Amino acid sequence: MEHFVVFENVWKTYAKDITAKTHTALQEVCFTLQKGETLGLVGANGAGKSTCIKLLMDFIRPDKGDVLIFNASPQKHESRQRIGYLPETASFPANLTILDMLRYTGVSCRMTYKEIASRGEKWLKRLNLWEAQRRPLRDFSKGMQQRANFAIALLHNPELLILDEPMSGLDPIGRADILDLILELKNEGCSILFCSHILEDVDRVADRVLLLHKGKSLFEGKPVELCQATQTSTFVDGFLKIAQGNGNHDA
Repeated sequence: MEHFVVFENVWKTYAKDITAKTHTALQEVCFTLQKGETLGLVGANGAGKSTCIKLLMDFIRPDKGDVLIFNASPQKHESRQRIGYLPETASFPANLTILDMLRYTGVSCRMTYKEIASRGEKWLKRLNLWEAQRRPLRDFSKGMQQRANFAIALLHNPELLILDEPMSGLDPIGRADILDLILELKNEGCSILFCSHILEDVDRVADRVLLLHKGKSLFEGKPVELCQATQTSTFVDGFLKIAQGNGNHDA
């Protein structure tokens, strides 16, 4: 089975600054994401989930260990063009429209103008943004901005989708629609790394989960295996049992 993501004994420490002490974000973390698989990253605040994503996106570099995407370093530009990335918080130039952002993304990914127009229309309609395509992004609600982020992430038909809190800012109807979309992409064979505080969503979507706690991996496997290991009836209960048993009640 081809591995799209590999973490091998990864350490990451953030240096001391004026407002904070030295912080070890990851300690000997190992996991893989196979082609066509969905992996859920779960953990309390400060567990190391965002650090994992920053390492994959080459926003930061590991202190020790190896991080690979498509059997290459995240520094390789060719690897990044195969990734769709959804950040937790949208950050758009206020005066631009979603059409502007799609065109910029498409050109960056070396898509033709015909491809940009065709796929842009597909995702704007699927994400209920077609009527708002010429509105400045500053006028978008938080939920609309999150859906716009999805359109941008999916425009170039990525092989690997990295989702950091994809339900952020969505109302219950929007959340249900995005969850359905993720399941559609999963069924189409897209490989997905899915980080979320909403454990029920992770349980529904993920083939396997990685439970991080204070920078360490406490469990990697199928959600049902977590239930079996903790002798609990639900994934949420299993997560809470492990997290609270390790001295963290901020779940």
